[in-house]
Amino acid sequence: MTSHNTSSEKQTAAGRENQGTAVPSSARALTWSRRAEAWKKNWKIFLEDRAGVAGAIVLILVILVAVFAPLIADRSMLDVTQNLDNPRYASPSAEHPLGTDNYGRELWARLVWGARVSLIVGVAATAMSMIIGTIMGIAAGHFTGWVGGLIMRVIDFFLVLPSLLLAIVLSSVLERGVFTIVIAIGVTSWAGTARIVRAQTLSAESRLYIERAKVLGAGHWHIITSHLLPAVMPLVLANTTLTVGGAIIAESTLAFLGLGDTTQQSWGTILKNSMDVSAATSGYWWFILTPGLAIVAVVLAFTLVGRAIEAIANPTLRSR
Repeated sequence: MTSHNTSSEKQTAAGRENQGTAVPSSARALTWSRRAEAWKKNWKIFLEDRAGVAGAIVLILVILVAVFAPLIADRSMLDVTQNLDNPRYASPSAEHPLGTDNYGRELWARLVWGARVSLIVGVAATAMSMIIGTIMGIAAGHFTGWVGGLIMRVIDFFLVLPSLLLAIVLSSVLERGVFTIVIAIGVTSWAGTARIVRAQTLSAESRLYIERAKVLGAGHWHIITSHLLPAVMPLVLANTTLTVGGAIIAESTLAFLGLGDTTQQSWGTILKNSMDVSAATSGYWWFILTPGLAIVAVVLAFTLVGRAIEAIANPTLRSR
């Protein structure tokens, strides 16, 4: 009798263990299924936005050009000593599609190699800005008392401080290079993101599931990583694509002011070279127009993609 009861208890315990393992696995599968359906729905909405799709196509082409720059234009085309036979300031023609610069270098080759630095700086500086802004914004919205107040004062300080002026100071003090420009732009452009993330965090904090998590004894780390971060990520992603364009313009501005790395090709450096030779007053319009149109096209493409993603994150914008 005792052995029979013992075996029954073992079977019951085994059944409970099986149920305990089956429930989480089924719940996990349901979660991934819902996420897949959400991704398909969002992808369909994105494809319906013609402007966003056009921007994405432009970005893909520019990224491919930047990645395969050594195959498209040999690096020797950037060497001044190997282009002595080329005419200087040649206007666009069949032989020189985008014209040449003051050293006889093909502008299309400089444009191809410049896409690398401009995209790297834009993406890397935006990533740094988004990380800092997201952390500070969530902390400012989640924590109360003097901690939240102190974080907000830091955010307000960087908001009122001219970002371009601070970036110029950092670029002047630190050693010149691409990494310095990334730091200068990333450190000075996160405050706007922090304000947006803080507003979204405050909205998420008022929801019942977060209140329930607090009542059940969830700590700050669990609430931030499991609830607040997923709630603000769609907005952060949309804001990221919009910020990349601003970072590319900032890099071009710093390079135009002579604070960039002169050993690296970038679209801002080409503009700086055109200013040095007074291309605007000398009639060398292609020297200015070529990098200027490249910057405008990429910034516009990032903006269009950002607007499309923002419409997915905020459904109220779709009807506008």
